[in-house]
Amino acid sequence: MFNIILSDKIRNAAPGLRILAIEADVLNPATDDNLWHAIEEEAERIAGSYVLEMINKRTAIAATRAAYKALGKEPNRYRPSAEALCRRVVNGKGLYRLTTLVDFINLISMKTGHSIGGFDADKISGEKLVLGVGVHDEEFHAIGRGTLNIENLPVYRDEIGGIGTPTSDEERTKLTPETKRLLMLINVYDKTEDIEALKKLTLDLLQTYCNPKSINTSITSI
Repeated sequence: MFNIILSDKIRNAAPGLRILAIEADVLNPATDDNLWHAIEEEAERIAGSYVLEMINKRTAIAATRAAYKALGKEPNRYRPSAEALCRRVVNGKGLYRLTTLVDFINLISMKTGHSIGGFDADKISGEKLVLGVGVHDEEFHAIGRGTLNIENLPVYRDEIGGIGTPTSDEERTKLTPETKRLLMLINVYDKTEDIEALKKLTLDLLQTYCNPKSINTSITSI
């Protein structure tokens, strides 16, 4: 398992933060019909349960937004990924069918409201990740959206630089069809969350849809 270290700025801004880390040996083929059906069902549930103005009131999303504000980042301009995903569904824009691991993470994110980092563990440099805060002009190439201003965003860094924020992950360590080892980081900013129930839900669905091998988990807390 990677060693996850929390900076003092994160500890001060998000005192209830816990990080559920899951590593597993995996394959990442195109999404099959069973997983896609589950995603479509969850998207229908979200669209039928929330109006657009209520999405950011979901407990997990609201807690993530509160951490953004505590760090000086405007969450309406740089939305947490779970919020953006649910807004897309409620707006009727539909979702892209991608690969098994990416779509599985989207399913968990929709179900829980947590913004989740999904990384190719073999592309991460070093054995530790430090969760700190983005600085002015820090280079970060967000997946599918180009350069992202991560100043004042929570950011995981390896030995080379940033790999993930709750708004977007970095191109360098992204999941691809060639990925053989998954690192999944679920950022639980809500201190009332039952993290053991979250862990069970995630592992059950991982087993159902992703056929993982050699699973390891850890929980890091402040």
